[in-house]
Amino acid sequence: MAIWISKSPSISISLATKINFFTRILHGRSPSSQPSIYLTTRGIGLGNSSESRPAFSKNSEIFHTSRRFESTKAQERTCLHLDEGDDDEITQAFDFPGGRVGYTSQMKFLPDSPDKRIPCYRVLDDDGCPIAGGTIVQASKELAVKIYSDMVTLHMMDTIFYEAQRQGRISFYLTSFGEEAINIASAAALAPEDVVLPQYREPGVLLWRGFTLQEFTNQLFGNKADYGKGRQMPIHYGTMKHNYFTVSSPIATQIPQAAGVAYSLKMDKKDACVITYIGDGGTSEGDFHAGLNFAAVMEVPVIFFCRNNGWAISTPVTEQFRSDGTVVKGQAYGIRAIRVDGNDALAVYNSVRAAREMAINEQKPILIEALTYRVGHHSTSDDSTKYRQVNEIELWKTARNPIARFRKWVQRNGWWSEEDESEHRGNIRKQLLQAIQVADRTEKPAISDLFSDVYHEKPLNLHEQERSLKESIGRYPKDYPTDVPV
Repeated sequence: MAIWISKSPSISISLATKINFFTRILHGRSPSSQPSIYLTTRGIGLGNSSESRPAFSKNSEIFHTSRRFESTKAQERTCLHLDEGDDDEITQAFDFPGGRVGYTSQMKFLPDSPDKRIPCYRVLDDDGCPIAGGTIVQASKELAVKIYSDMVTLHMMDTIFYEAQRQGRISFYLTSFGEEAINIASAAALAPEDVVLPQYREPGVLLWRGFTLQEFTNQLFGNKADYGKGRQMPIHYGTMKHNYFTVSSPIATQIPQAAGVAYSLKMDKKDACVITYIGDGGTSEGDFHAGLNFAAVMEVPVIFFCRNNGWAISTPVTEQFRSDGTVVKGQAYGIRAIRVDGNDALAVYNSVRAAREMAINEQKPILIEALTYRVGHHSTSDDSTKYRQVNEIELWKTARNPIARFRKWVQRNGWWSEEDESEHRGNIRKQLLQAIQVADRTEKPAISDLFSDVYHEKPLNLHEQERSLKESIGRYPKDYPTDVPV
């Protein structure tokens, strides 16, 4: 710290002597060495100076400095400076960790909310027409067609699997209706080596990375081919091959984990970043705030992608927080942020691509808030018509549909046709139905898989639990499923 002290020569001389003594000790030199304190027209400094003078004047000021702990950033000197103004007011300013802070004699509270809401970046209007003068990275035909076709595939996958759950063939499902652009376009802007920590509404990211329809189906049916060996709820996908962390049910736990993964990428000097997804409801969890603060302080390459779809299960955003959404929370933690139209695939692609470059090149976290709408129910355990209007759902399902908007743009470029649409939908439907048949016939994981993969060598207590379970199945076979190998 540093303090200006004026009009006290005796205190000044005493402090100067003590500064010299402790400075010599800190720098490994003898206290009796030649003094390193010098006087300038502004007061006392350390080291040699051509401006030094031998004595203090009555009104001299002393500048006292001391070194803080070493920082990963450039060293900064903290000082407090009081400049006397007129008799009515004293203007003050000082260097504080994080930047120079000024003082004012006027009591003024920061407003609880800005006069205007943060604008939302988009490049395609609701009719799929490019907005004049917009900031856009032109997508190639190949990229645009894949983005659109994968959005259609995701929608069809959700439709058929949702019906399968209603038929009792799988126990649970959760759709991404209305959020297809967020899934696919954000994934398109990433590189394969980037690490994904999803929530539970990002299967499209995994679809883009090459996870097959059969792999999705195996997980939903929890059969022997499921990478989780049937030990996870349906839609809790995960695969090391695609750098996609397994989905976890507890809300927001992936946020601080993402900051930690990004820190490891930084330490290993990887040319990659982390992206983690979360809904607007998850931003009310403490993990969200801890994760953002950790990422900002440690300066790690991570993209926090918030899907603000208006509803955290049955709670609207108006009852969650009074701030202007999530985007303003970035500045509070010292994180660069942007609000984007989540139903504009091209805008999502542009923003994530730019965020990735900044995160890696500058080693900084980025926050993206995508405004969208959850058209479907929260899950198969929910009926959203109980807490929101049907006409509201229908508006977003039709007039603001992200798939329809992007299709218009692709078709205007001459890259897609009705024939392409019919052929693609027919092909995907055939693959999905076949995948369900295969997954349904595939054997379930063995009982022993319940006790594996926790320890390298199975401990005695797990051996005992496995033995006890098998004995119970033998005594009461009717109480256990017959299609699970013992």
